[in-house]
Amino acid sequence: MKMTEENSSEKSEISMKDVTNLVKKKDDIEEQIKAYYDVLEDQGVGVEGPLVDEEGFPRADVNLYQIRAARHDISCLQNDHKAIMVEIEEALHKLHAREKAKREQDEAGARGDAMELQVTLPPPFARVDAVTQGSPACGAGLRVGDEVIEFGSVNTGNFQNLQNIASVVQHSEGKPLRVSVIRAGQKAQMSLTPQRWSGRGLLGCNIVPIHR
Repeated sequence: MKMTEENSSEKSEISMKDVTNLVKKKDDIEEQIKAYYDVLEDQGVGVEGPLVDEEGFPRADVNLYQIRAARHDISCLQNDHKAIMVEIEEALHKLHAREKAKREQDEAGARGDAMELQVTLPPPFARVDAVTQGSPACGAGLRVGDEVIEFGSVNTGNFQNLQNIASVVQHSEGKPLRVSVIRAGQKAQMSLTPQRWSGRGLLGCNIVPIHR
């Protein structure tokens, strides 16, 4: 019974190829219907034209057998056409529903990854609110809005005030410092070397504490 259910499940999976095949069948049916309509037109009777003369006798000027067969086949084919149109509609509905479910699942997965990343990142203790062009901070890739989670030996766990960062900078002139920030919800790392330049200070940026 389990095997039957699995086979049934596999069989119910609709692909775009299945829809294409259904559309081809629909087109074939429509061509057959048109061919039978052409037969009726050639006979000059159409679908509803009378097959008896004014006196009630079978008409001798038309092929009665051919006309009756064509009308019967048109009726059957029209039923087939209705049925296959329902199949196509259901197949497209299933395809769209599956694509929507897959898209929602992918989006949920992406949100989950983003939430997991935010959970694993430590909370920032400072934020960059200004970066001067041509400065060491600018050259290192620091940007306005970056939220600092590590600045040399200063991190979320031991940060007390901005004097902590100032002290690290003064003792690290000419030496690269590892700086980690949160940017657009993701962690970014860079190497920043405090040094003399044409502007003020050793960094060329302004950092403000984040109060929590």
